[in-house]
Amino acid sequence: MDIGFILVIFLIGFVGSYISGMLGIGGSIIKYPMLLYIPPLFGLAAFSAHEVSGISAIQVFFATIGGVWAYRKGNYLNKGLILYMGVSILAGSFIGGFGSRAMSEEGINIIYGLLALTAAVMMFIPKKGIDDIPLDQVTFNKWIAMILSFIVGIGSGIVGAAGAFLLVPIMLVVLKIPTRMTIASSLAITFISSIGATAGKISTGQIDYYPAAIMVIASLIAAPLGAVAGKKMNTKYLQIILALLISATAVKIWLDIFNF
Repeated sequence: MDIGFILVIFLIGFVGSYISGMLGIGGSIIKYPMLLYIPPLFGLAAFSAHEVSGISAIQVFFATIGGVWAYRKGNYLNKGLILYMGVSILAGSFIGGFGSRAMSEEGINIIYGLLALTAAVMMFIPKKGIDDIPLDQVTFNKWIAMILSFIVGIGSGIVGAAGAFLLVPIMLVVLKIPTRMTIASSLAITFISSIGATAGKISTGQIDYYPAAIMVIASLIAAPLGAVAGKKMNTKYLQIILALLISATAVKIWLDIFNF
Protein backbone atom coordinates (compact mmCIF):
# COMPACT_ATOMS: atom_id res chain seq x y z
CA MET A 1 0.00 0.00 0.00
CA ASP A 2 1.45 3.41 -0.95
CA ILE A 3 0.81 6.70 0.85
CA GLY A 4 -1.81 7.77 -1.72
CA PHE A 5 -3.88 4.65 -1.10
CA ILE A 6 -3.64 5.06 2.67
CA LEU A 7 -4.65 8.73 2.50
CA VAL A 8 -7.66 8.14 0.23
CA ILE A 9 -8.99 5.26 2.35
CA PHE A 10 -8.41 7.21 5.58
CA LEU A 11 -10.31 10.25 4.28
CA ILE A 12 -13.22 8.06 3.13
CA GLY A 13 -13.35 6.50 6.59
CA PHE A 14 -13.05 9.87 8.34
CA VAL A 15 -15.85 11.58 6.37
CA GLY A 16 -18.18 8.60 6.66
CA SER A 17 -17.54 8.15 10.39
CA TYR A 18 -18.01 11.85 11.16
CA ILE A 19 -21.43 11.66 9.47
CA SER A 20 -22.05 8.40 11.35
CA GLY A 21 -21.60 10.04 14.73
CA MET A 22 -23.54 13.16 13.78
CA LEU A 23 -26.61 11.44 12.29
CA GLY A 24 -26.75 8.17 14.22
CA ILE A 25 -25.94 5.91 11.28
CA GLY A 26 -23.15 3.40 10.77
CA GLY A 27 -21.79 5.46 7.89
CA SER A 28 -21.99 2.79 5.19
CA ILE A 29 -24.73 4.73 3.41
CA ILE A 30 -21.93 7.06 2.28
CA LYS A 31 -18.81 4.88 2.60
CA TYR A 32 -20.20 2.07 0.44
CA PRO A 33 -20.43 4.20 -2.75
CA MET A 34 -17.27 6.14 -1.81
CA LEU A 35 -15.24 2.92 -1.57
CA LEU A 36 -16.68 1.72 -4.87
CA TYR A 37 -16.14 4.88 -6.91
CA ILE A 38 -13.43 7.12 -5.37
CA PRO A 39 -10.27 4.90 -5.44
CA PRO A 40 -10.43 4.39 -9.25
CA LEU A 41 -10.69 8.19 -9.71
CA PHE A 42 -7.17 8.46 -8.20
CA GLY A 43 -5.81 5.61 -10.31
CA LEU A 44 -6.04 3.11 -7.46
CA ALA A 45 -7.33 -0.43 -7.74
CA ALA A 46 -11.12 -0.72 -7.56
CA PHE A 47 -12.74 -2.75 -4.80
CA SER A 48 -15.38 -5.34 -5.67
CA ALA A 49 -18.85 -5.11 -4.12
CA HIS A 50 -17.97 -8.08 -1.87
CA GLU A 51 -14.78 -6.37 -0.66
CA VAL A 52 -16.59 -3.08 -0.04
CA SER A 53 -19.36 -4.76 1.97
CA GLY A 54 -16.77 -6.61 4.07
CA ILE A 55 -14.71 -3.48 4.78
CA SER A 56 -17.89 -1.56 5.60
CA ALA A 57 -19.08 -4.20 8.05
CA ILE A 58 -15.95 -4.22 10.22
CA GLN A 59 -15.55 -0.43 10.04
CA VAL A 60 -19.12 0.20 11.21
CA PHE A 61 -18.41 -1.96 14.27
CA PHE A 62 -15.76 0.50 15.45
CA ALA A 63 -17.44 3.72 14.26
CA THR A 64 -20.55 3.04 16.33
CA ILE A 65 -18.50 2.37 19.47
CA GLY A 66 -17.14 5.91 19.29
CA GLY A 67 -20.57 7.40 18.63
CA VAL A 68 -22.29 5.58 21.50
CA TRP A 69 -19.53 6.63 23.91
CA ALA A 70 -20.10 10.28 23.01
CA TYR A 71 -23.88 9.96 23.65
CA ARG A 72 -23.57 7.97 26.89
CA LYS A 73 -24.70 10.95 29.01
CA GLY A 74 -27.94 12.94 28.77
CA ASN A 75 -30.63 10.19 28.85
CA TYR A 76 -30.43 9.81 25.04
CA LEU A 77 -29.95 6.02 25.04
CA ASN A 78 -33.29 4.17 25.28
CA LYS A 79 -32.27 0.82 26.79
CA GLY A 80 -35.57 -0.96 25.98
CA LEU A 81 -35.47 0.14 22.36
CA ILE A 82 -31.82 -0.89 22.07
CA LEU A 83 -32.54 -4.33 23.58
CA TYR A 84 -35.58 -5.27 21.46
CA MET A 85 -34.31 -3.89 18.16
CA GLY A 86 -30.69 -4.86 18.83
CA VAL A 87 -31.37 -8.56 19.41
CA SER A 88 -33.65 -8.76 16.36
CA ILE A 89 -31.29 -6.98 14.00
CA LEU A 90 -28.35 -9.05 15.27
CA ALA A 91 -30.11 -12.27 14.25
CA GLY A 92 -31.13 -10.85 10.87
CA SER A 93 -27.72 -9.34 10.08
CA PHE A 94 -25.89 -12.60 10.76
CA ILE A 95 -28.23 -14.44 8.39
CA GLY A 96 -27.77 -11.76 5.73
CA GLY A 97 -23.98 -11.52 6.19
CA PHE A 98 -23.50 -15.28 5.98
CA GLY A 99 -25.86 -15.73 3.03
CA SER A 100 -24.37 -12.87 0.98
CA ARG A 101 -21.50 -15.11 -0.12
CA ALA A 102 -23.84 -16.85 -2.55
CA MET A 103 -25.03 -13.59 -4.13
CA SER A 104 -23.67 -11.89 -7.23
CA GLU A 105 -22.18 -8.38 -7.03
CA GLU A 106 -25.16 -7.03 -8.98
CA GLY A 107 -27.50 -8.67 -6.48
CA ILE A 108 -25.69 -7.01 -3.56
CA ASN A 109 -25.92 -3.61 -5.26
CA ILE A 110 -29.65 -4.08 -5.96
CA ILE A 111 -30.32 -4.94 -2.30
CA TYR A 112 -28.38 -1.84 -1.26
CA GLY A 113 -30.35 0.28 -3.75
CA LEU A 114 -33.71 -1.02 -2.46
CA LEU A 115 -32.76 -0.29 1.16
CA ALA A 116 -31.57 3.22 0.29
CA LEU A 117 -34.70 3.97 -1.78
CA THR A 118 -37.01 2.82 1.02
CA ALA A 119 -35.13 4.90 3.57
CA ALA A 120 -35.19 7.97 1.31
CA VAL A 121 -38.97 7.80 0.85
CA MET A 122 -39.53 7.42 4.60
CA MET A 123 -37.32 10.41 5.46
CA PHE A 124 -39.61 12.74 3.50
CA ILE A 125 -42.73 11.68 5.42
CA PRO A 126 -43.72 14.50 7.86
CA LYS A 127 -42.56 13.88 11.46
CA LYS A 128 -44.55 16.44 13.42
CA GLY A 129 -44.32 16.75 17.19
CA ILE A 130 -41.93 13.88 17.89
CA ASP A 131 -39.34 16.18 19.43
CA ASP A 132 -41.93 17.58 21.86
CA ILE A 133 -42.08 14.23 23.71
CA PRO A 134 -40.04 14.22 26.98
CA LEU A 135 -37.28 11.62 26.75
CA ASP A 136 -38.43 9.87 29.95
CA GLN A 137 -41.98 9.43 28.53
CA VAL A 138 -41.11 7.78 25.20
CA THR A 139 -43.07 4.57 24.40
CA PHE A 140 -43.08 2.27 21.35
CA ASN A 141 -44.66 -0.95 20.00
CA LYS A 142 -42.18 -3.71 20.87
CA TRP A 143 -43.42 -6.25 18.28
CA ILE A 144 -43.31 -3.78 15.39
CA ALA A 145 -39.84 -2.69 16.50
CA MET A 146 -38.58 -6.30 16.61
CA ILE A 147 -40.12 -7.41 13.29
CA LEU A 148 -38.93 -4.39 11.32
CA SER A 149 -35.42 -4.51 12.79
CA PHE A 150 -35.12 -8.23 11.92
CA ILE A 151 -36.05 -7.51 8.29
CA VAL A 152 -33.61 -4.58 8.18
CA GLY A 153 -30.93 -6.85 9.65
CA ILE A 154 -31.18 -9.38 6.83
CA GLY A 155 -30.85 -6.73 4.13
CA SER A 156 -28.12 -4.78 5.88
CA GLY A 157 -26.14 -7.93 6.63
CA ILE A 158 -26.01 -8.64 2.90
CA VAL A 159 -24.41 -5.28 2.08
CA GLY A 160 -22.38 -4.95 5.31
CA ALA A 161 -24.15 -1.69 6.12
CA ALA A 162 -25.52 -2.44 9.62
CA GLY A 163 -28.84 -0.87 8.61
CA ALA A 164 -28.90 2.35 10.63
CA PHE A 165 -29.73 4.44 7.55
CA LEU A 166 -33.01 2.51 7.44
CA LEU A 167 -33.43 2.12 11.21
CA VAL A 168 -33.37 5.89 11.71
CA PRO A 169 -36.39 6.64 9.47
CA ILE A 170 -38.24 3.64 10.97
CA MET A 171 -37.65 4.97 14.48
CA LEU A 172 -38.66 8.50 13.49
CA VAL A 173 -41.67 7.72 11.27
CA VAL A 174 -43.09 4.40 12.53
CA LEU A 175 -42.08 4.27 16.21
CA LYS A 176 -42.25 8.06 16.80
CA ILE A 177 -38.96 8.31 18.72
CA PRO A 178 -37.56 11.85 19.26
CA THR A 179 -34.69 12.75 16.93
CA ARG A 180 -31.79 12.90 19.41
CA MET A 181 -32.88 9.69 21.15
CA THR A 182 -33.20 8.09 17.71
CA ILE A 183 -29.66 9.12 16.78
CA ALA A 184 -28.10 7.90 20.04
CA SER A 185 -30.10 4.65 20.27
CA SER A 186 -29.62 3.81 16.59
CA LEU A 187 -25.84 3.97 17.05
CA ALA A 188 -26.10 1.42 19.87
CA ILE A 189 -28.44 -0.80 17.83
CA THR A 190 -26.12 -0.48 14.82
CA PHE A 191 -23.19 -1.57 16.97
CA ILE A 192 -25.10 -4.73 17.91
CA SER A 193 -26.10 -5.26 14.27
CA SER A 194 -22.52 -4.88 13.10
CA ILE A 195 -21.48 -7.82 15.31
CA GLY A 196 -23.66 -10.17 13.25
CA ALA A 197 -22.72 -8.66 9.90
CA THR A 198 -19.00 -8.66 10.71
CA ALA A 199 -19.08 -12.25 11.98
CA GLY A 200 -20.82 -13.35 8.78
CA LYS A 201 -18.29 -11.55 6.56
CA ILE A 202 -15.25 -12.84 8.51
CA SER A 203 -16.51 -16.43 8.54
CA THR A 204 -16.89 -16.37 4.74
CA GLY A 205 -13.57 -14.61 4.01
CA GLN A 206 -15.07 -11.39 2.58
CA ILE A 207 -12.88 -8.83 4.41
CA ASP A 208 -9.72 -7.15 3.06
CA TYR A 209 -8.01 -6.42 6.39
CA TYR A 210 -5.46 -3.78 5.34
CA PRO A 211 -7.91 -1.11 4.09
CA ALA A 212 -10.31 -2.16 6.87
CA ALA A 213 -7.64 -1.33 9.48
CA ILE A 214 -7.17 2.16 7.97
CA MET A 215 -10.94 2.74 8.05
CA VAL A 216 -11.12 1.60 11.68
CA ILE A 217 -8.46 4.13 12.77
CA ALA A 218 -10.34 6.91 10.95
CA SER A 219 -13.60 5.79 12.58
CA LEU A 220 -12.30 5.93 16.14
CA ILE A 221 -11.12 9.52 15.57
CA ALA A 222 -14.05 10.91 13.56
CA ALA A 223 -17.19 9.29 15.04
CA PRO A 224 -16.95 11.00 18.48
CA LEU A 225 -16.29 14.35 16.77
CA GLY A 226 -19.43 13.90 14.67
CA ALA A 227 -21.49 13.00 17.74
CA VAL A 228 -20.42 16.21 19.48
CA ALA A 229 -21.47 18.21 16.40
CA GLY A 230 -24.82 16.36 16.23
CA LYS A 231 -25.67 17.28 19.82
CA LYS A 232 -25.34 20.97 18.98
CA MET A 233 -27.32 20.99 15.71
CA ASN A 234 -31.03 21.75 15.33
CA THR A 235 -32.94 18.44 14.96
CA LYS A 236 -34.71 19.65 11.80
CA TYR A 237 -31.36 20.25 10.14
CA LEU A 238 -30.18 16.79 11.18
CA GLN A 239 -33.26 15.23 9.56
CA ILE A 240 -32.79 17.27 6.35
CA ILE A 241 -29.11 16.32 6.04
CA LEU A 242 -29.91 12.64 6.51
CA ALA A 243 -32.79 12.76 4.00
CA LEU A 244 -30.62 14.44 1.34
CA LEU A 245 -27.71 12.08 1.95
CA ILE A 246 -29.84 8.94 1.67
CA SER A 247 -31.66 10.27 -1.42
CA ALA A 248 -28.44 11.16 -3.26
CA THR A 249 -26.97 7.74 -2.54
CA ALA A 250 -30.13 5.95 -3.68
CA VAL A 251 -30.15 7.87 -6.97
CA LYS A 252 -26.46 7.13 -7.62
CA ILE A 253 -26.80 3.41 -6.90
CA TRP A 254 -29.86 3.01 -9.15
CA LEU A 255 -28.26 4.98 -11.99
CA ASP A 256 -25.33 2.59 -11.88
CA ILE A 257 -27.53 -0.51 -11.68
CA PHE A 258 -29.30 0.56 -14.88
CA ASN A 259 -26.02 1.76 -16.47
CA PHE A 260 -27.12 5.37 -16.97
